[in-house]
Amino acid sequence: MTSFSPGAGRRVAPRSRLASDAAELDLSGTWRFLFSGRPDLAPADGAAVDLDDSGWDEIKVPSHWVLQGREEWGRPIYTNINYPFPVEPPFVPDENPTGDYRIAFDVPEERGERVLLRFDGVESLAIVTLNGTQVGVVRGSRLAQELDVTDEIRPGRNVLHVRVHQWSAATYLEDQDQWWLPGIFREVTLLFRPADGIEDVWLRADYDPATGQGVLLPELRAGASGYPITVSVPELGVETTFASPSEVAAIPVGEVAPWSADRPRRYEATVRNAAETRSLQIGFRRIEVVGHQWRVNGRKLRLRGVNRHEYDPDNGRVFDAVAVREQLLLMKRANINAIRTSHYPPHPTFFDLTDELGFWVIDECDLETHGFQRDGGWTENPTDDPRWREALLDRIERTVERDKNHPSIVSWSLGNEAGTGQNAAAMAAWVHRRDPERPVHYEPDYDGFYTDIVSRMYPPVEQMEDMAAGTGTHPHAVAGRNAELAKRPMILCEYEHAMGNGAGALAEYERVFDTLPQWHGGFIWEWRDHGLRTTTPEGTEFFGYGGDFGEEIHDGSFVCDGLLLSDGTPTPMLAEFAAVTTPVKVTIDGGSVTVENRRHDGDTTDLRFVWRDELDGRQIGTGELTVPAVAPGESITVSLPGFEPHDGELWRTVEAVTASDAEWAAAGHVVTRAQTQLAKAAPALSVPADDVTPVARDGAISFGPATFDAFSGDLVSIAGAEVKGPRLELWRAPTENDSLSSFASYVDVEAVASRGMGSKTPSSAELWRAAGLDRLHRRVQAVEVEPGRLVVRHRYAPSAAQEAVVVELIWTLRAGRLHLDASATPSRGWKGTWPRIGLHLELPAGLAEARWFGTGPDENYVDSHAAAHVGRFEAGVDELSVNYAVPQESGHRAGLRELHLPEIGLGITATPVAGELPGFSLRAHDAAEVTSAAHPHELPDSSATHLYLDVQQHGLGSRSCGPDVRPEYQLRPRAAAWSLTFDVR
Repeated sequence: MTSFSPGAGRRVAPRSRLASDAAELDLSGTWRFLFSGRPDLAPADGAAVDLDDSGWDEIKVPSHWVLQGREEWGRPIYTNINYPFPVEPPFVPDENPTGDYRIAFDVPEERGERVLLRFDGVESLAIVTLNGTQVGVVRGSRLAQELDVTDEIRPGRNVLHVRVHQWSAATYLEDQDQWWLPGIFREVTLLFRPADGIEDVWLRADYDPATGQGVLLPELRAGASGYPITVSVPELGVETTFASPSEVAAIPVGEVAPWSADRPRRYEATVRNAAETRSLQIGFRRIEVVGHQWRVNGRKLRLRGVNRHEYDPDNGRVFDAVAVREQLLLMKRANINAIRTSHYPPHPTFFDLTDELGFWVIDECDLETHGFQRDGGWTENPTDDPRWREALLDRIERTVERDKNHPSIVSWSLGNEAGTGQNAAAMAAWVHRRDPERPVHYEPDYDGFYTDIVSRMYPPVEQMEDMAAGTGTHPHAVAGRNAELAKRPMILCEYEHAMGNGAGALAEYERVFDTLPQWHGGFIWEWRDHGLRTTTPEGTEFFGYGGDFGEEIHDGSFVCDGLLLSDGTPTPMLAEFAAVTTPVKVTIDGGSVTVENRRHDGDTTDLRFVWRDELDGRQIGTGELTVPAVAPGESITVSLPGFEPHDGELWRTVEAVTASDAEWAAAGHVVTRAQTQLAKAAPALSVPADDVTPVARDGAISFGPATFDAFSGDLVSIAGAEVKGPRLELWRAPTENDSLSSFASYVDVEAVASRGMGSKTPSSAELWRAAGLDRLHRRVQAVEVEPGRLVVRHRYAPSAAQEAVVVELIWTLRAGRLHLDASATPSRGWKGTWPRIGLHLELPAGLAEARWFGTGPDENYVDSHAAAHVGRFEAGVDELSVNYAVPQESGHRAGLRELHLPEIGLGITATPVAGELPGFSLRAHDAAEVTSAAHPHELPDSSATHLYLDVQQHGLGSRSCGPDVRPEYQLRPRAAAWSLTFDVR
């Protein structure tokens, strides 16, 4: 448990994972299992062949024992940076959960010349015993390891015992931002190797973009008696036989269709000899770094990527090929073309899918030592400690050798957040020797001393501009080094932390990727929330995060930061990503539309371009544009139809949709959308107020269809429906970007602060609370009944503060409809930002449906609205806000024109004031209730439906792990005005 070695026993040299016609035996299924809280409590005779294990428990392999619902077997632990035990390498706690696994299986008499026992994933250390003989020690949780068990295997019944310790010295190398989940979580397989079999194959498939010619560069591992070996690619007419190892040479194959993420063209190949046939799918492509360009097939890469962990809310890191395939198809529909396998190699089948479906992939080694970072240093860090050198080299070797045949892998990554040093440099050197084609990535090599790709996490766009210009510096880099780094390709291996409602300003990053030649795109953090399905003591199901499982230390909801919720539901940011990073850009300019093809490969003949015109949100015309095929990197402009003038708001929308069914999307799937306003609504005529004076009687004021409280001036009812308010609201339930501060290790916080984009501390939510925005007190200044109108003035101020906002509400009747002209005027002295400035109305509880004319369909904010368009929408009230892991601000939709609540027959029409329309949100809980809940199931029973009409909301930003809200999207204290008409229908 305390050895620095990468493993022990008769370990087989790492090699490719390839299909073979040689026999295998998958040992997945039900095993016997015994849990012990400490190694010394584990049975001394657990590996004995004749042990009666009938009294042991049962467990499925693969699985994690802490996800079996057995409290006595321990529970999941979530930490981001810290180890959940003292940092004392190579030692681990005495309280080291231990699982003993046993399985009996039968082996036929004919079993091949050699028998290998392969483990694909065990966390974190496995001591393996077969038929009473210890055959090896497996380390490297997410790495394959094969043990030669030829001498121990026997015909007939065999007994395999695997003792797994949750903690080991290897744990110090596996401090990824994820759940600690012990157990055998990938397959265990027996391989019956034939005499003179083909031990390994690497078919490098090169493509010359200048000529279209392909060349196979075979690397074959077999004994001399394993020859002759034949390499065959039937579709290309290739059938080449090598009589001996010395004859192996390049195989020209003529003209081929190259592999790319847009067109993942593959060819089936076999490598065979008299003993065995290996088969694989090859893709011809050429990867090269030319100056500051990272190219595939002669074209610059453009990464529209996500980081992806292996995760399932019920089964942890156990791989489900069907579910993963569906999620990859969802990525394709969301215009995602690249994946970083954070922060370890995934299940080997994953790359079969990325090869088939088409993704650019960075394959990352199973290495992270983040918990060694203390006060800006990396004391005893394994990447610079010679004692760990062999283990780190072993890890990168097992990564590269297993996955080297996959065309989707375009870069190797040494790991993540493990500092830098001599061992990391040695890993890079090994990769460069082994695979000169694919570049090496490793973000902590800030100076680029041993890697090829310049990589950063969560910088503000200004820092990216400095890097491209060769100016500025990273806080952990050598001063002036950016001048050299500007000559190389750059990516953001992590950016736009998708935690809760956010992140904002994605379009600003896209602008940099589009305009600065060094930048090749990046990888959103991350694909999916990782809450684990669990229940309260009362049986209420929810998705738990850090702290929900009794952890001694944890990092809370930081494990939930994805484009999908834990149950797989896409968040609005997935639509925002698809809209912003679209590979086919459509721009409307007057009477024409420009189509730009930003794909790496493939023209636009698979798309149709359709238009529609909508007057006040109702379609009045539609058609299809004739757009010639647009080649990659090219654009074309075509004319749009004319339009007839109309009274009202006229919008034209152009969409690029799939022309026919594809594996990843049905015909009609919207790839991209653009919208422009052809005509604005005519200025509203000033409707004179009705000559009706409010009537005050018995503490109430009656005015048309409405009743008001005579003391406060608040609405009490409209047409019999109970209503309360409106009241000024400056508070919003903080998003996690509002509440959390950036990690200094991720972002140059001094540079951020110097540009007015936030600072180290405190968070926005802390500043808002300090300003008292969550505890506004109201004082009624006036409730005045005047001829034809009711005038109400309120003063709102936090306790212990002199700053205030005065709200004036002027109610009139216009053609029998209740009309409100409202204004909010802040006093002098306000500092900082506000979360929102809005009016809050309480409506009857249980409202289920809303229809609106405005922006939608999803929530949108000032720095996250590319996916929104103007139209008429309808949704259930429970669909208007998102069930984020931590309840928070959600559901704002800007630019409201009309809102209709059919259950109470109430319509609200908004008229612009000084060019501004309010946004709205509607949910079953108010901002205070949402703020108080740590999980969705902790929200109280709804007592009202809460309508917020916000003239402005503060932006979202990415401060939970990145830059704060940019200045242009911040809400500074300001005056606001509303013009609203309430219509009873």
